[in-house]
Amino acid sequence: VQLQASGGGLVQAGGSLRLSCAAFGRTFRNYAMSWFRQAPGKEREFVAAISRSGGSTSYADSVKGRFTISRDNAANTVSLQMISLRPEDTAVYYCATGSYGNRPPDYDFWGQGTLVTVSS
Repeated sequence: VQLQASGGGLVQAGGSLRLSCAAFGRTFRNYAMSWFRQAPGKEREFVAAISRSGGSTSYADSVKGRFTISRDNAANTVSLQMISLRPEDTAVYYCATGSYGNRPPDYDFWGQGTLVTVSS
């Protein structure tokens, strides 16, 4: 199973970015997808998750109302639309596939990460 994340970059506070993650090697629609992030010196933290069908989503309180997770089961991709970005959103963002949940052990395969840097 391979997950390839893309879309990170440098953006000013208040700006927007869209992350994408392409999945290969397993039946995409059979698994939940999620995004986590890890800032320097901090533990990996949950950002958002989406169920197999896309009918259920969950978000960390810190990103509710600003981030939107979506998936395209025909294209085997999951996306994270981020608006109103803040400097504290700066981190490496990881996509993951597995069971629907908000803990790292809920997911068994992880992408390589894409860096998001938000300048003040």
